[in-house]
Amino acid sequence: MGARQIGKSTVVKQVLNDLDEPYRMFSADNVPTTNSAWIADCWAAARSLKENKGWDSIVLVIDEIQKITNWSEVVKKEWDADTFNDTNIKVLLLGSSRVLLEKGLSESLAGRFEEIRMTHWSYQEMKECFGFTLDQYIFYGGYPGAASLIHDEDRFSQYIQSAIIEATINKDILMDTPISKPALLRQTFELGAAYSGEILSLNKMLGSLQDAGNTVTLASYIHLLNESGLLCGLQKYSIDIARRRASIPKLQVYNNALKMVYNPLAFENALVDRKSWGRIVESCIGAYLVSQAFVHRFEVFYWRERDDEVDFILRKKGSVVAIEVKSNAEIKTAGLEKFKQLFQPSKAFIVGDGGISIEDFLSMDIRKLF
Repeated sequence: MGARQIGKSTVVKQVLNDLDEPYRMFSADNVPTTNSAWIADCWAAARSLKENKGWDSIVLVIDEIQKITNWSEVVKKEWDADTFNDTNIKVLLLGSSRVLLEKGLSESLAGRFEEIRMTHWSYQEMKECFGFTLDQYIFYGGYPGAASLIHDEDRFSQYIQSAIIEATINKDILMDTPISKPALLRQTFELGAAYSGEILSLNKMLGSLQDAGNTVTLASYIHLLNESGLLCGLQKYSIDIARRRASIPKLQVYNNALKMVYNPLAFENALVDRKSWGRIVESCIGAYLVSQAFVHRFEVFYWRERDDEVDFILRKKGSVVAIEVKSNAEIKTAGLEKFKQLFQPSKAFIVGDGGISIEDFLSMDIRKLF
């Protein structure tokens, strides 16, 4: 599972081509959502091929599985039938909506699956595959399909909006979740992406949105956008769970390309506007952290108390790491010092000027911090 356009299908095809194992691959992209019998037909085709060819086993791959209503019940039925009849079919399911996949996995397939999480491309991957410089990665993010379009910003923006934002909202969210105000969902994402890396109260967001509902509606929309790998709202770090949940969210995109679509500055202009570039850098670091958090299963928060602030707090199994991002000459770390006094984190450091370089941090295995 993972967000759209990060190469799930591509990597599976590459692996299948390298295997000696026979396989059949199907995609639910153009299948009606109510046609759950389609999954059984795919399974029957794989069984028939295996028997006719006399193969010991076959790999069955179904892409965009979350599009089919009640997919998990059909998969469970077919899988259990294979288990009962000792039919050796290895099954790989791909999907881009976490909320729909996880719901199906927990309801029907408990104990029958292994979850493999994929996330947005890192700086190292974009550098090795497409020759991205650090500044290009910070600005344009890590979508492999958009890499060849960065020298034409209009085409780049069009690709991100149509192939990723609209496809995710229309196919992964609106198709399967009853949304009373679809226009408000889109506005929430656009505002959240534009303010990525910044703390923005839901009440202030309501004032900026047309036809706005209430803060509960906005919070639920941000949750759906988070489950679809577009945008999340980081909570304030606190020992008290109730206080954490009541905190003002810090909005954060999962890929900086999603922020730059709504940025008025072109790449060259953003580079010389130090204030804007600082925000872009902080959003890039945040995007890397929340994407890694999805794969490696740790939590990301921020912390602020009056004038003291720490950009990102990471937590996994009781280990806490504080990270302050500095992309200009001003080295002010009072917030980091205050946080260290109050919470005694396992590690605390600066990313950028006066600390670990941004390039080194974006190339780092985050798991080693814990």
